[in-house]
Amino acid sequence: MKNLWQFIKFGLVGISNTLISEGLYCLFVFFGMHYLPAYFLGFTISVFNAYYWNNRYVFKNESEQKRVWWKVLLKTYVSYLAGFIISSVLLVFWIDIVQLSKYLSGIAEICAGWGFESLDAYFWSEIIAAGLNLLIVVPLNFLVNKFWAFKDHKKEI
Repeated sequence: MKNLWQFIKFGLVGISNTLISEGLYCLFVFFGMHYLPAYFLGFTISVFNAYYWNNRYVFKNESEQKRVWWKVLLKTYVSYLAGFIISSVLLVFWIDIVQLSKYLSGIAEICAGWGFESLDAYFWSEIIAAGLNLLIVVPLNFLVNKFWAFKDHKKEI
């Protein structure tokens, strides 16, 4: 039950983290930044958010030994790095190889009809691809954070 509750709390933190990451990503892409640097900037800022809330709320230190904050922050970035790399490769896959934009012209036409011409099929492919990647990266990030970055060392003794 503790692990389930922890995963739910991780999911709640993840929602805020995702809103920050995806929100910044969408904003940067909307203003013309290439999707990979936009994803990197959103990732970098959102991982700091994840570190803060996971450290204080999800994986709260229950042992007598205090964590060294900078080591946990570094581990947090390293643990999210695997998800970042997987997600970046998948972005290239969805956007450039599958060419998801070919299938999203209907959404772009609706947006253009409402006066949002800049929300073209390519823009929507970038947004939807990032959303699809969350299905893989979120569970992976939970496992790596739980069992490595925020591991409670008291249980090892």
